[in-house]
Amino acid sequence: MGRDIDEVRFTREDRQRYREKVKLDIEVLRRMLESGAFERGRKLIGIEVEFHVVDNDGEPAMINDQLLRKLENPDFQTELAQFNIEFNVAPHKLSGTVFREIEEELETSQRYAQTQARELDAQVATIGILPTLSGLHTTIQNLSANPRYHLLNEQILEARGEDLLVEIEGTERLELSTSSIMMEAAATSVQLHLQVSPEGFGRTWNAAQAISAAQVAVGANSPFLFGKELWRETRIALFQQTIDTRTEELTAQGVRPRVWFGERWIDDVMDLFDENVRYFNALLPLIEDEDPVAVLDGGGVPHLPELQLHNGTVYRWNRPIYDVARGKPHLRVENRVLPAGPTVVDTVANAALYYGLVRELAGSDEPIERQLSFTAARDNFFTAACDGIEAELFWPSTGNVPASELVLRTLLPLAHSGLDAWLVDRRDRDHYLGVIEQRCLKRQTGAGWQVRTFRAFRDRGLERREALTEMTRLYLEGMHSNEPVHTWEVPRT
Repeated sequence: MGRDIDEVRFTREDRQRYREKVKLDIEVLRRMLESGAFERGRKLIGIEVEFHVVDNDGEPAMINDQLLRKLENPDFQTELAQFNIEFNVAPHKLSGTVFREIEEELETSQRYAQTQARELDAQVATIGILPTLSGLHTTIQNLSANPRYHLLNEQILEARGEDLLVEIEGTERLELSTSSIMMEAAATSVQLHLQVSPEGFGRTWNAAQAISAAQVAVGANSPFLFGKELWRETRIALFQQTIDTRTEELTAQGVRPRVWFGERWIDDVMDLFDENVRYFNALLPLIEDEDPVAVLDGGGVPHLPELQLHNGTVYRWNRPIYDVARGKPHLRVENRVLPAGPTVVDTVANAALYYGLVRELAGSDEPIERQLSFTAARDNFFTAACDGIEAELFWPSTGNVPASELVLRTLLPLAHSGLDAWLVDRRDRDHYLGVIEQRCLKRQTGAGWQVRTFRAFRDRGLERREALTEMTRLYLEGMHSNEPVHTWEVPRT
């Protein structure tokens, strides 16, 4: 939810009017799809990267407003907590040396943010969950000043009617309750956007769903929360529970969660937008003046703001996006499964794997949705989040195999073919997919390195908090070196 809003109060009539306006937007969207109004042929990608802002001891620094003022760049945006910011990479055409160009752009921007942060005695960090984070940092007082976050917090808690519960069973167990959504700020991520044609949307989204588990397994970077070692990608469980408007009773009744993997393969994008209206009430029923029917009938392109806002409060791991750019409507798949970090080169390697696999699977003669059950894809996803690169995943041609073996033997060759189909420079293809290959061969992800390093410091006799702090310090050194995480050494005990 990226728009700014003023503080408001919603009535029952507001919610009823908003529901009808969203339904109208959806009917207009359906008309646009049937008339062929959408942009085609522009294979553009975009990336969003979220940062933690930390002090010199690696602890959260509540200075995002001051840092953004120093950055003075619209590509940097505020995020949920005062210790988060986000950087948006401008759209790029997916071909040639696109990944090298994105790496250079991300590195330059990260260095710039780091330089500005240093003037505030702070630094930026790309990591799924900051290991030094504590409950004192995730209080409502540290929510960002933008009113949209306070309103979202209020509406989620009002819809739920009681405190949020977080229960995560991993290597250790975490159980607590919270009276705000601030714990969601503990998790930072990378979002990968891909513009697609309407007729190709269904197969692209299905492909993105199918490979989400492999992405999480090789990209896991969030093993700690509040000092506890939990899942290898704890961010998945944390986000699902901290944006949950359901009570225990509604969960038992089968009400869908707002952070959602989904429950079926789709045929086209309307399946997802129709589900949004069918299953999810409005969190922010803000109505704009646009009359989408009049705009469309007059030869214009409606922006459908109510549909966009409602879609932005349904947190699918692969989300449909409707947008208008250069006066033309288009569709995107937004992939949201990856954590931030560890390095820029790791981030770009993760992106190369994703875009290559999606292209190959979406264009295959036998669609993945005819080979893999949706239940298996969903089970794979949560297994990968829990166990990371050590997870056993099911794939049609292999059965149940370790994630590293699945990626090495089956998915990397497919990603190579997909990047070739995108006409990506072969040296870049080999370089970035080679990072993924080495990660699998050495079985070292960001999560794995964090856990082994923390345990090494514990074996030296450091207390838990000291071990987490020292591990975070070493992590930041590795992150700023931009040497891929599979090359990072674990301290000796």
